[in-house]
Amino acid sequence: MKNDKVLLGHGSGGKLAAELIRNYFIGHFGNPEVFLTDSAVLKFGDAELAFTTDSYVVDPIFFPGGNIGKLAVCGTVNDLAVSGAEPLYLTSGFILEEGFPLLQLEEIVECMAKEAASAGVKIVAGDTKVVPYGKCDKIFINTSGVGLMPKKNRHISFGEKCKPGDKIIINGNIGDHGTAIMASRSQVQFNPPVLSDCSALNGLIDTILKNSDGVRFMRDATRGGLATVLCELASNRSFGISLNENEIPVSEQVNGFCEIYGFDPLYLANEGKVVIVASAEESDKILNIMKAHPLGQNSAIIGELGSEHAKQVTMKTSVGGNRMLDLLAGEQLPRIC
Repeated sequence: MKNDKVLLGHGSGGKLAAELIRNYFIGHFGNPEVFLTDSAVLKFGDAELAFTTDSYVVDPIFFPGGNIGKLAVCGTVNDLAVSGAEPLYLTSGFILEEGFPLLQLEEIVECMAKEAASAGVKIVAGDTKVVPYGKCDKIFINTSGVGLMPKKNRHISFGEKCKPGDKIIINGNIGDHGTAIMASRSQVQFNPPVLSDCSALNGLIDTILKNSDGVRFMRDATRGGLATVLCELASNRSFGISLNENEIPVSEQVNGFCEIYGFDPLYLANEGKVVIVASAEESDKILNIMKAHPLGQNSAIIGELGSEHAKQVTMKTSVGGNRMLDLLAGEQLPRIC
């Protein structure tokens, strides 16, 4: 690495983040069972468990559509669910800054309890640390999650069954979370307001998996957005990915915000969007299942896997051209989750 210090870009989920993980963490941990997926799969006799952990440092901690507590629960539940697992238990660790208002802490914790109950998971363990004023920015939360992994879903995290002809589906508008966070920081007002899409997706995903065997791959498009998920999927594969910009759902407010401030909705973070690669035979069925669910009413088939442009992601633009997509080289929005 050319830099001798950690940069904000190392937390972007893009190229710098990949280098940091590869060169420092995986290189030193040396565990051959570590894969860059949403959850690790652990074997206990005949049973398999999915395990994941994540930390949340979002700024601001209260934002349109949620807060850091809701984000922590939903984000960890989603990492388990998109791996094909049934989320069961969470842990929660808190780092609190001296002087943090207890009323705000209670609001955050109450929201976490509500979201966990709604998602059908239990918070079973935790930890709390308090640091002096100025040594932490209000509150940071770490959550870990455990879920049961059915053997028939074991392949989903790795995408090993993906092949040309498969369709790419997303369950609604992209970029809402990133826009809500940045608008809050900049005190930009929308009418109607742009709300974060922060939500637990395990109910939607469970419905899909119980009614179709056509899911080849799933990933939630958080840091780095839709483009990053697809670039990572195409990397070192024998297939390429082609998208149709006109089919990708984006709200007018998010498009307008991106045009004014120079952002790209393809790379904006989401906290309630699952990207699914489905077999061509099952894609319409899965799309209809998604559209019938409250979290999938704006679902769309946005592209497909093909034999051309192997390892690359291309997009047919709204003006008829072709655009090559790549991982973010730096940081688009720091502290987005």
